[in-house]
Amino acid sequence: MTDSLQIPEQWLSLLIGEVADVIAGGTPKASDPDNFAKPETQIAWLTPADLSKYAEKYIAHGARDLSAKGYEKCSAKKMPTGTLLFSSRAPIGYVAVAANEISTNQGFKNFVMPSKIEPSYAYYFLRSIRDIAESMGTGTTFKEISGANAKKLPFILPPLAEQKIIADKLDTLLAQVDNTKARLERIPEILKCFRQSVLAAAVTGRLTEEWHKKYSTNHEWQTVSLGHLVESGPQNGVYKPTKLYGSGCLIIRIDSFYDGLIADWKELKRVQLSLSEIEKWQINKGDILVNRVNSIEYLGKSALVKDLVEPVVFESNIMRLSLKRGLAKPEFISLFLRSPVGLEQLRANAKLAVNQASINQNDVKSCMLDLPTLEEQTEIVRRADQLFAYADTVERQVNSAFARVNQLTQSILAKAFRGELTEQWRKDNPALISGENSAKALLARIKEERAAQAPKKRTRKKTTT
Repeated sequence: MTDSLQIPEQWLSLLIGEVADVIAGGTPKASDPDNFAKPETQIAWLTPADLSKYAEKYIAHGARDLSAKGYEKCSAKKMPTGTLLFSSRAPIGYVAVAANEISTNQGFKNFVMPSKIEPSYAYYFLRSIRDIAESMGTGTTFKEISGANAKKLPFILPPLAEQKIIADKLDTLLAQVDNTKARLERIPEILKCFRQSVLAAAVTGRLTEEWHKKYSTNHEWQTVSLGHLVESGPQNGVYKPTKLYGSGCLIIRIDSFYDGLIADWKELKRVQLSLSEIEKWQINKGDILVNRVNSIEYLGKSALVKDLVEPVVFESNIMRLSLKRGLAKPEFISLFLRSPVGLEQLRANAKLAVNQASINQNDVKSCMLDLPTLEEQTEIVRRADQLFAYADTVERQVNSAFARVNQLTQSILAKAFRGELTEQWRKDNPALISGENSAKALLARIKEERAAQAPKKRTRKKTTT
């Protein structure tokens, strides 16, 4: 397996078991709370869950410690500072360096490295071979690397001085990657706030303030109820038992729309209905759908029906309303219902129950809004759509950049362990990678160190009779 890794001629391609001791962990009976203690109070102890969202290189403790009793009752062992803590199941490949003496559960294969291997270098190398480690896992319920297979993981050994240079370069480069990630991760929330500000500006007049002064000086906005603008509805949708789902007419459910639009027509479910039922609950282009029952954070979400691919009905947790087109554009009312102004009114009337809330038809009809002329509504919708399109473009660019950044970490690690990051350094420092400083000489010293630390075999004295 190590033969597949392309490395400089001054490096050695080994198995990790040739340079490290592989030690598993253990867990005492979980049913006895006395086996455990609060973190940082007794014996530090890790599970793979402690590393699942852990981004730092060094770790000092997990979510809980082992008590002295728990430690004595299980096979966990105290790992020395600098040990590579490597999760071997559920999932495989999380890694951190022990910042202090620490133990782990049986979901780890821990690599106790000799003093002549730089812990940071080994940490980054193990991160780079996660895919290899996962491929070596076995098992049906979940994959796990056995102790024997853990020893067969590849390990690349450069000269010690170069290990430190590689680790330092990776510290710098990956910190830059992490900073870029952090900035990208903030952008979706910024875009969410931007879209909300557009909606608020659209329905309060700020979006077309200059336009209004120029083109609509004699037409002030009129305060009306939403019910005043409704041609038909709000109407609750159709309820059918689960057994009737699978074939028939397309049906929109509460998970079918978000952020003002039907998400994906191809993902809609089908339900068996009579022709009269389809006629009663069929939606039309320009209808607005409002979610009437949901958790409070999703209650009142709405969608404008812009296009229809075939007859579609809507389920009972949704209301449908059709508007008087001579008074209001559906696109403008959709902006209102999605805006903080509209949602606040809808949710203010919510009836709360366990894990859900609801609104009724009167709650929707009683919402008050300021209504501009149809001409200004058209201009508001045009400007809002333009701004939303801009936000969508930025979001696509951010998602693309995020995907590239995620690939960048593995690309940098791969370059590091092909020797590309230190190619010039090797040319400039031949004395630090040859002779007594070579990887071969380093391996010899590592073997001497491990042999000296290995427990002596007991021998029996011969007895004479």
